[in-house]
Amino acid sequence: MIKKVVTKRRLDDFSSIKADYSYWMTKTAEERVEAVELLRRQYHGDSVRLQRSARVVQLVINKRTVGRKKDLADLEALSEE
Repeated sequence: MIKKVVTKRRLDDFSSIKADYSYWMTKTAEERVEAVELLRRQYHGDSVRLQRSARVVQLVINKRTVGRKKDLADLEALSEE
């Protein structure tokens, strides 16, 4: 049986924020997006609109990863809108 564990922390406890940040920075961008998608599904269900948003985020990650001039120009154009 999996035991549920809840840890209470103060919002001004920056050591836990740094630890969380350090943990997530060890994960790839894809793993972070998957984690957010899992949490979103748990909270909101399978909404088509939010799935499209997740695909857009994945597209941006892919364009940054590839780094072609056209992809970077596309990202620059998106940030200007």
